[in-house]
Amino acid sequence: MGPALWLALGGLLGLAELLEGRLVREEEAGFGECDRFFYSGTPPAGLAAAAHVKICQRSGGAERFATLYSTRDRIPVYSAFRAARPAPLGAEQRWLVEPQIDDPSSNLEEVTEEADATTSANSLGGKQALNADYLGSDYERGQLYPFSLSGDSPTATFTLTNAAPMTPSFQKRWYVNLHSLMDRALTPQCGGGDELYILTGAVPSDLRVRGRVSVPEFVWLAACCAVPGGGWAMGFVQHPRDVEVIEDVMVKELEKLLPYSPQLFQNNCGETEQDTEKMKKILEVVNQVQEEERMVQSKGSARGKRSALLPPEPAGERSSLLGKLLGFIATPLIKLCQLIYCVAIGVLKYIVYFLWFVTKQVIHGIESCLYRLGSATISYFLTIGEELASIPWKVLKVVVRITRAILRILCCLLKVVCRVLGIPVRVLVDVATFPVYTIGAVPIVCRDIAVGLGGIISLLFDTAFGTMGGLFQAIFTVCKRIGYKMTFDNPGEL
Repeated sequence: MGPALWLALGGLLGLAELLEGRLVREEEAGFGECDRFFYSGTPPAGLAAAAHVKICQRSGGAERFATLYSTRDRIPVYSAFRAARPAPLGAEQRWLVEPQIDDPSSNLEEVTEEADATTSANSLGGKQALNADYLGSDYERGQLYPFSLSGDSPTATFTLTNAAPMTPSFQKRWYVNLHSLMDRALTPQCGGGDELYILTGAVPSDLRVRGRVSVPEFVWLAACCAVPGGGWAMGFVQHPRDVEVIEDVMVKELEKLLPYSPQLFQNNCGETEQDTEKMKKILEVVNQVQEEERMVQSKGSARGKRSALLPPEPAGERSSLLGKLLGFIATPLIKLCQLIYCVAIGVLKYIVYFLWFVTKQVIHGIESCLYRLGSATISYFLTIGEELASIPWKVLKVVVRITRAILRILCCLLKVVCRVLGIPVRVLVDVATFPVYTIGAVPIVCRDIAVGLGGIISLLFDTAFGTMGGLFQAIFTVCKRIGYKMTFDNPGEL
């Protein structure tokens, strides 16, 4: 079975889960049939997280309330309900689980007991709290939507997806304060509560029970009255510290205290049309509740009233002495049988898981080998095809290069011819006859040089002789004149 088929099966399971309308992720619009528990049919906005799961809590074939559950902290983010009415006395305490949180393929359509879910759901407790998480700890399973306010079906509230770890004292104060607010302040100021929408939530802290279930940093309540012309919205916060009493806050202030700063009610529960007079009356009652809470903390009274609002003890704890004796004798045998049964079921389940895992690994290995073989074969043929297809192209490139070289050679020759033809014929003749003329002119030049040298020498001799002759001529003439004069002056002597 390949990865694609697994994805397809996962998609079908997810589609079936969405069609069922009970478990949906936070990114989706609403809670399906449980949208009626929210003001204007719209859940709080801004609480989107990958670890949040929306649950439409069903019991007895009907929707009872809605819960946004954190699979990371294993406590509810909030529970939403409306028209809260007191539950009948004697409600049976049977803590239930939601199998489809851990196993979306489970065929259980409603909350069920943990023992039944163990045999029909896989990985139970991987994403939600179990009863074992609270055993032996200092915390009790505190309901965000108390059973005492769920008159229609109190059993539905005994689901661990509606519970958060609370100390016994804090649990008592939380239940008493809820009842006081509902009976004395909220319901009377909202026409009997038919249009009253309630959100109760818990903010997780870093402290965890057995390293799994987060202990709330504080719990809160937000109420929206949708009576036309007389609506209002209020918020309340209660911290686990013993000295703290419930605090009244405006809804916008409450939203700032919560993670992600959500919008709890659409349009802030008709903020522009809220009745401030009713809100003042609610605050007066809240002040009275706070004073009573302080008095109770100081005196430690009203124990009977508090115990009536706590979850009832299991029926086995109120049994007779004979029943306890029989239970004491039979319990080890029953536990041993349950242990053997659980061990056998667990061993069988793990054997099936192991065989299934081995089968998946073998199939996956075969698929991987076939895939790699196919990929290698395809790559081989693709490479050969590319090489064969590239041969004509390479030949064409070589031919083009040879043609380009030949054309370049022809172009160069043509340029030489053109340049040769562009030179005048006379220049070519002169260039060709230049050596002949040069060699033939050498004797003539030598002769001319010799004649020139002879002429120069002759000129020098002529000049020298001429100069000497003229000089002698001048001397002779002077002497001659001098002698002729002396002859005429002294004729007797002569």
